Amino acid sequence: MKLATPARAHPVGAGSPAQTDPAVRASGPKRAPRPEPLASQPWRPVHLLLAPHRLGFALAVLLLLASGAWWALVQVDRVTGALGLGYVVSPSLGHAAVMTFGFIPLFFTGFLFTAGPKWLAVDGPDARTLLAPLLLQAGGWLVWLLGLHTALWLSLAGAAAALLGLGWVVALFAQLVRRSTLEDRLHARTVAVAGGVGVASLALLLVALVAGAYEVAHAAVLTGLWGFVVVTYLVVAHRMIPFFTSSAVPMIDVWRPFWVLWMLLGAVALELAAIWVPLVMSWLGEPAGRGGRAWMLGLGLLQLAAGSVILWLAFVWGLVQSLSIRLLAMLHLGFLWLGVSFVLAGASQLLGLRLGTPVLGLGALHALTMGCLGSLMLAMVTRVSCGHSGRTLVADNTVWALFWVLQLAVLLRIGASINQAPGWLLMTAALLWAGVMAAWGARLLGWYGRQRADGRPG
Repeated sequence: MKLATPARAHPVGAGSPAQTDPAVRASGPKRAPRPEPLASQPWRPVHLLLAPHRLGFALAVLLLLASGAWWALVQVDRVTGALGLGYVVSPSLGHAAVMTFGFIPLFFTGFLFTAGPKWLAVDGPDARTLLAPLLLQAGGWLVWLLGLHTALWLSLAGAAAALLGLGWVVALFAQLVRRSTLEDRLHARTVAVAGGVGVASLALLLVALVAGAYEVAHAAVLTGLWGFVVVTYLVVAHRMIPFFTSSAVPMIDVWRPFWVLWMLLGAVALELAAIWVPLVMSWLGEPAGRGGRAWMLGLGLLQLAAGSVILWLAFVWGLVQSLSIRLLAMLHLGFLWLGVSFVLAGASQLLGLRLGTPVLGLGALHALTMGCLGSLMLAMVTRVSCGHSGRTLVADNTVWALFWVLQLAVLLRIGASINQAPGWLLMTAALLWAGVMAAWGARLLGWYGRQRADGRPG
């Protein structure tokens, strides 16, 4: 099942069966069974257990659709008051938590337990082994959303179930890393450490909510975003984007020295400091003093520098050359948003020096989350889903159009972060996000519940 040019690469870096199995080489290639016509294939829940990516991605899509629809309704109610929604927990905190710890770790699980065993040259668990922890996470976050409107204890119970499921999956992946005897395990080890940060951050969120410490709860979510989600994205980007690009664009070589990964992780460390230093300064009683502005100045300059280097890296990795290949362009444009988010964050700090607070903080944050993480999710999940369902590795007109509608939603969300921006901007961005994910996700769900189009197993 190939995720790059068939003659050159295997989806996750290992050789194809014909290259690695001596028995296959000796007997010659075997003809795959004739696939059943797609239109007549039944959709069956049991097919979700044929491979880890099917189960993980399907549950992720369901939670993505539910959370997107919920947030769109919240924004419609804020603008119109038509629904009269009530809250026992801040909807912004509830939104941030489910967008960080909800569907994205489910996508991670589907990808990492497909690619990870090949990265590490070990046997991975089957989908049935992952069923319980993934259901705990998906079900827990649905309960979390319900509890936001009804009872704090219900939200806490849902988050606790999700914490158990996340910890379970991280432990399973850490076992794969420990069992591997390969010398190069840096990418997988980094992902395992990031998973540990995610578990700790979610646990801190729970404790902070119980204690009523909402500033700490917010910091815990941001810590999980940067220390868990962004780190995992960066590891996969460092390993896969140069590989995919070199496979599709002959004049581009695979260039991914480890110092590039360390540089990207250093930028993450800077953002983790940006979360906790102001919080500690506020506890010390001097958030708006000279020390606070000096911190903002230094942070802003470092963020601008980090953003500039990341933008440079985007071009070195073949941004311009990728634009003629839609699916590859989606990956590169998604990574480009990472550099843009750092530049916006730095500008936000410097422009806010006089006020003593960043002026475009949420704009920079959503350039990261919707722009970078959302675009990369759309591209990578589409790529893996096509390759592992026996379909052609292309972004067709539907996916390409949805990708550009997503870019419009990102721009609207950034605009909505400007002071005194009209409320309809945020509402429209939320509606566009929900619509894009509904159209994209419903299509993929139809694939996951059916057998492969080419008749092969998996």
